[in-house]
Amino acid sequence: MKAKDFDAAFDDGEDITSQLDLSKKRRPELKQKRVNVDFPVWLIHQLDKEAKRLGVTRQSIIKMWLAEHLKEAA
Repeated sequence: MKAKDFDAAFDDGEDITSQLDLSKKRRPELKQKRVNVDFPVWLIHQLDKEAKRLGVTRQSIIKMWLAEHLKEAA
């Protein structure tokens, strides 16, 4: 399929997934990298308390808050 035909099909709302090679798909912005951060004990306790209240893990609440703050700052 030529690129202009592919674009036209997509623009017309047609299902173009059969034209894609999904075996090599990747999401580079979602690749994870581990970092270590030291927090004072009182902050850990507060994080755990809030995480429990929201029903999420400590890691999840840290990620959520960082993402929210960075989105607001942008």
